[in-house]
Amino acid sequence: MTDAIPTIPLPDRLAIDPRSLHHVAAVFERDIGIRFNDKERFDVGEYCISEGWIRVPAGKAVDRKGQPLMIKLKGKVEAFYR
Repeated sequence: MTDAIPTIPLPDRLAIDPRSLHHVAAVFERDIGIRFNDKERFDVGEYCISEGWIRVPAGKAVDRKGQPLMIKLKGKVEAFYR
């Protein structure tokens, strides 16, 4: 079976939040995987490959608008299509 969705190269920096400047909706038409320090992560909210960091939610903490509080983790970042 061939995919009807064309493969767009993954950007260097990508965010899942549609309000972000780094959100690219066309990329999310396919399932994306993030490998951080050779371990696959499923809770990544934003990543930057060249700078080597990801942002993940800090537990169940939310800000006053109901958005999760994010922390930045530094290390080796790889993004790929599943």
